[in-house]
Amino acid sequence: MSEKDTSANEDLKHRPIRSFVLRQGRLTPAQQRAIEANMPRFGVAYKPELLDLDALFGRAGSLKILEIGFGMGDSTAAIAAANPDIDYLGIEVHGPGVGNLLRLIEASQLTNLRLVQHDAVEVLNNMIADGALDGVHIFFPDPWHKKRHNKRRLIQPAFISMLCSKLKAGAYIHVATDWQEYAEWVLEVLSAEPLLENTAKDYAPRPDYRPLTKFEKRGLNLGHGVWDLIFIRK
Repeated sequence: MSEKDTSANEDLKHRPIRSFVLRQGRLTPAQQRAIEANMPRFGVAYKPELLDLDALFGRAGSLKILEIGFGMGDSTAAIAAANPDIDYLGIEVHGPGVGNLLRLIEASQLTNLRLVQHDAVEVLNNMIADGALDGVHIFFPDPWHKKRHNKRRLIQPAFISMLCSKLKAGAYIHVATDWQEYAEWVLEVLSAEPLLENTAKDYAPRPDYRPLTKFEKRGLNLGHGVWDLIFIRK
């Protein structure tokens, strides 16, 4: 790792700026029950020590995909259900989303999905080993569209540099956004990372594994755009 990369990672380890605002909201009774019943089995407590992903999922050799910011978890659960041979680790800070995904895991009897309720940067820095991941999903991150808030955006050069260290050669980063200006920002940041290669000239067609959300369908019907960016780790 170069001196520049080391400096970037050190900045991330101590960075005071968060890419999210913690608004927990009110848990529904179903979400609260799902947390109480299913978090012990499917939740992963944050600890500053590396995860053994094979042990976590009880099998070796399967692809390991990380999702950062799964929201309410509907797409996450659908992807995991459609791909039982792939293991998924989701990260989300907001309680209602965690509770809803745990409810969906139970309803669909999913065994290939685990989740962490914690800041993604700290999880990546302290719990994910270098070269451990086969892919990363970042679907509809907060665009922080006001210019003065751009520094809060998750997709930043230092973050992407650190994220690349967690990817195997040939692994992918898939970002989707419905904000054109943020799509342009992400394209610029990912294109500038020397360890990444774009799978498309600029934006990629939506792959079949990423389902359309209700919000996304509504936006498309109104003529709004959605941009997918898929880059491969060299």
